Amino acid sequence: MPLTPAIEEPQIHESAQGPRVTPAASRTAQTPRPVPGPRPVAVPRPGRPGPVRPAPPAQRAAQAVPGPVPAAAPAAPSVSAAVPQVQLIPASAEGALDAAEEAVDLLLDTGRAPGDILVLTTGDPHPWAAHELSFGEASYWAQHDAGDDVFYADAAQVQRAAGRPVVVFAANGGPAGTIAEALPVALARAGALLVVCGDVKQINSVLGAGV
Repeated sequence: MPLTPAIEEPQIHESAQGPRVTPAASRTAQTPRPVPGPRPVAVPRPGRPGPVRPAPPAQRAAQAVPGPVPAAAPAAPSVSAAVPQVQLIPASAEGALDAAEEAVDLLLDTGRAPGDILVLTTGDPHPWAAHELSFGEASYWAQHDAGDDVFYADAAQVQRAAGRPVVVFAANGGPAGTIAEALPVALARAGALLVVCGDVKQINSVLGAGV
């Protein structure tokens, strides 16, 4: 009986194989890249408006759709606008004027306009005031009325000085009772901030009794 030859299976050579496919279980999943969020708006410096960024497209589309106008709520009274902030810088009578000068420099460095600041002294006048008064009171007070620079005055004349956003009060000695009389008026002249340079116990006793 003739033997049927064995059917040989075709051999697949390696060179004829297609691209190898790595099993899914052995592949390392790629870590998805984080989606960058919106950039934070830069914090504006004091006294300067910050950069205005355009709204994202979704927000612009929402803003373009007119909606019902809500009823305006009654405005609450502003306490900070009526009562100025008080800052106390401890200093001796001899060092109060120097402390006041440092306070003025700091105010100017942080964006306060020179015309916003009034400096009052209870003892010896500031050298600028003494110099300007040598040309006469009319010229001296004309600079006060111009309001374009820091003005230095005797605390005893605080009634004559107009109010400014910031008042710096230097308790640098002077006649007895000057601080108690002038400090409450200086507080009333300060629109936003009163900086007091002097003895802490004395200032607190005046502010506690007179304010």
